[in-house]
Amino acid sequence: MHEEKIVLGHGSGGRLTQALVKDVFLSRLGNPIIAELSDAAVISYEDRIAFTTDSFVVQPLFFHGGDIGKLAVCGTVNDLVVQGAQPEYLSLALIIEEGLEYRILEKVADSLSRQAQKAGVRFIAGDVKVVEKGSCDKLFINTSGVGRIVSKVPLSFRQIREHDQIILTSDIGRHGLAVLAGRKTVGTDLGIKSDCASLDSLLLPILRRSRAVRFVRDATRGGVATVLNEIAQGSGVGIVVSEDRIPVSSKVRAACELFGFDPLYLANEGSAVLVVAPQEAPGITAALRRHPLGRKAAIIGTVTAKPKGLVISRTTIGTQRLLEMTEAEIIPRIC
Repeated sequence: MHEEKIVLGHGSGGRLTQALVKDVFLSRLGNPIIAELSDAAVISYEDRIAFTTDSFVVQPLFFHGGDIGKLAVCGTVNDLVVQGAQPEYLSLALIIEEGLEYRILEKVADSLSRQAQKAGVRFIAGDVKVVEKGSCDKLFINTSGVGRIVSKVPLSFRQIREHDQIILTSDIGRHGLAVLAGRKTVGTDLGIKSDCASLDSLLLPILRRSRAVRFVRDATRGGVATVLNEIAQGSGVGIVVSEDRIPVSSKVRAACELFGFDPLYLANEGSAVLVVAPQEAPGITAALRRHPLGRKAAIIGTVTAKPKGLVISRTTIGTQRLLEMTEAEIIPRIC
């Protein structure tokens, strides 16, 4: 019979730690590599690999459409995928606040397991620390990921050219608002489900066969507007987008009007921005739309020679506005 709540002893490295690791994590995430409980996992690679790391401090831990466990797997998998890599291995490190209910940790572990299986990745290394009550907010997670490069061409700012087309894979703003709605401070149910999802099955088939994709980035913190600015500044080009082409659900639009948000700056966890050669953009958009995660994919803009480093948005009323990089997140702790 395990404890009802996490105590400092669960992070001591002794009997309680062993029981926690085996009962909660190895029982759900176990495989021959991690089952050895070695100080480091040993893996072999002949191919080029991508390596990434990310930390997750979302509040609340559970929200409509996801939780910190699903978010950790999807976020790390997607960082590999947009670099043209097939995700294969993950590490998992947790910082747990003393007093966290054991059942909550089990729910998170269940979610980690489900999403890892769905994405076809294995956890091969891990760590658990417990800190005094008040030293962290319930649970923080760090994951690192390794994937094998499978894209036809390198994906980077250097590949971007004038007249390239900007494709958005999905409607935007749902994740940030779903997390916000999960907080007691909002006081209303927005009825919005996070778009949190692993993008490997959507993007990798295209990246494996097409030489027309120049660059890909998932539109997480800072939203689509931030990604567009990163592309413009990183490649020294201009970008012009048309707001009437950007897919935004009626619920997200209504919530943005309620709170005074711009959906272009809200976080997403299942949407990506692609820069694609102009002649191939319609075909790639059509391919994205055939996948459940890409049904609302759309060509939203064009790469221009000028103004360098800037993003211009053509509004629905025929005017233009500058989409600037934000100085801070609109909604903090969304991932």
